[in-house]
Amino acid sequence: MNFLGNIIWLIFGGLIAALGYVIGGIILCITVIGLPFGLQCFKIAGMVLFPFGKKIVTTESASGCFSLFANIIWILCGGLWTALNHLFWGILLTLTIIGIPFAKQHFKLIELSLMPFGKRIM
Repeated sequence: MNFLGNIIWLIFGGLIAALGYVIGGIILCITVIGLPFGLQCFKIAGMVLFPFGKKIVTTESASGCFSLFANIIWILCGGLWTALNHLFWGILLTLTIIGIPFAKQHFKLIELSLMPFGKRIM
């Protein structure tokens, strides 16, 4: 079931969303200051590409000073808008029965796209 869900997800927007995160990650990795943020974009891109069968786990470093500071910068520089985008698509997909599994994936992605520092994908 996860394989089929990932293929359908990939065809109907997952590839385009992942490419957006990859392009943003490449742009951020050009500078030394943007490197940690670019690496988080690559992590989110991997999750957005194939979200079925994966889960997000909070690590011990999530309560650290760097993670807190980096997550605040992430939220202010676009993380809030990406999380709201996933919320919008999640709510829209819950209106149809066939869209509910895909809505669950969008709701799962809200956590990662809002505060990616201190999170690990399993």
